[in-house]
Amino acid sequence: MRIAHFGHSCILVEMNGTRVLFDPGTFSHGFEGITGLDAIAVTHQHPDHICPNRIQALIEANPQAKLLSDPQTALQRGEPWEPVYAGNVLKVGNVQITGGGGRHAVIHPDIPVIDNTVFQLGTPDEPAQLVHPGDSLWVPPTPVGVLAIPAVAPWMRISEAVDYLRAVNPRIAFPIHYGIIAPEAQGIYFGRLNEMGPANTEFKVIQAEDHAEF
Repeated sequence: MRIAHFGHSCILVEMNGTRVLFDPGTFSHGFEGITGLDAIAVTHQHPDHICPNRIQALIEANPQAKLLSDPQTALQRGEPWEPVYAGNVLKVGNVQITGGGGRHAVIHPDIPVIDNTVFQLGTPDEPAQLVHPGDSLWVPPTPVGVLAIPAVAPWMRISEAVDYLRAVNPRIAFPIHYGIIAPEAQGIYFGRLNEMGPANTEFKVIQAEDHAEF
């Protein structure tokens, strides 16, 4: 598995010869010229996860790519976007995609809660080899290989991030969703996740526009 990070929550996952780009949002950069995608997957409608000014160019550069999203985003954007509900299982190339979760984390009780699909990539035997939760702390029911863990968010305390990491207990975790803080502050969050996560979890940072092999 090869994972490239384009800042905030945007990652490109290459698995079994299949290429899926997640959450190309406003705080992300470097994804604009990517071609050869098998799917573009969006966890939810917030602009830091789907940039309204750049998404169409990305789609036009990848006419063969499936467009997958949470149900509300698919309804808003119309065809050919496909809604992925919790429990849905579909195949893209050589990868199985399983939907999970369903709802965005609560930002404030006065703000309506929107849809958020957790995407799990893998095989029928290991369906959660890679998990991108979007803005959700939903815990998959099967063992997780690599978790893209939200590190910083308006809807989350650092203690919640640590508890989520412990609950998922992945083999490897790397932080996403930290485009809202200054670079100098990243170590505060990364340090807690690294020090306080499960003993058997490897915590690895993938810098923006860099990649890692797993």
